[in-house]
Amino acid sequence: MPKGYWIAHVDVDDPAVYEEYKRANAAPFAEYGARFLVRGGDQEVREGQARGRTVVIEFPSYADAIACFESPGYQAAKAIREPISSADMVIVEGYDP
Repeated sequence: MPKGYWIAHVDVDDPAVYEEYKRANAAPFAEYGARFLVRGGDQEVREGQARGRTVVIEFPSYADAIACFESPGYQAAKAIREPISSADMVIVEGYDP
């Protein structure tokens, strides 16, 4: 079964509130088996445009990735982040040859 991934590009306007979002999303991420592959860090844009922060999160399955996003726990965390950030995010099924 292919894994699922969240790939997010985020600009954060209030880092202190963003830390609250990170604390709030810990429980739903643990519940759905999320594992951070990229969480901020240095980045260099080579083509196109990017936001200030890139995050890649791996889930055991594509279904888990979607279920986590739709969960009440994550939606509550997202409500903390939305007023202080701009984001582009996709949920994608991994490649399983």
